[in-house]
Formats: sequence, C-alpha cells, structure tokens
Amino acid sequence: MTAGELNPLIHVPARLRIMATLAALPSGDELSFTRLQDLIDLTPGNLITHLRKLEDAGYVATEKTGIGAASLTMIVLTSQGRSALDAYTAALRELLEGL
Repeated sequence: MTAGELNPLIHVPARLRIMATLAALPSGDELSFTRLQDLIDLTPGNLITHLRKLEDAGYVATEKTGIGAASLTMIVLTSQGRSALDAYTAALRELLEGL
C-alpha cells in the first residue's frame, strides 16, 4: 500500500465502524462481543465475519472464555490496529484536503 492509499480492509463500512468503536476506548480496554454488536448494530454472523478478517490482519484480538451459554468473547484493538487506523484516517484527511 502506498502512502495516501486507503486501506481496503478498514475501508469496508462495517469494519471501519468496528475499528472506530474500539479506538474510542482507552488503549488496552476491551468490549464484549454483545456490547460491540449492540453499538454498531450488526448481526452476530456479520460481526464474526468482519472480526475474523480484522483479527487475521492483526488489527484486533479476541479472547473467549467459558463454554456454551456461559461463554464471553472480549475484543480489543491491537497497537497494530490502532496504527493502521491512524494511517487510514491520515490518508482520508489527505484525500479530502485535496478536493
């Protein structure tokens, strides 16, 4: 990816909402899967799909505890994810300033 190019992984609206929501938290803070789902209004299947893509890229980390109905999945934005979002927002600002 060249400087000023929008990151296509983050540019997808649902993933951008996930990243922005997690970035609004203090560094290292996490959200539960259900809370994140409520905040960005995605179905569980849709959220899982987007989280997997972000996790594969190293942008988010998930931790699941418990089994079955007692399970809890927590999601956190990684430092790599925060850097990628910062680069994305800088590229977007640069693009908009050029209009």
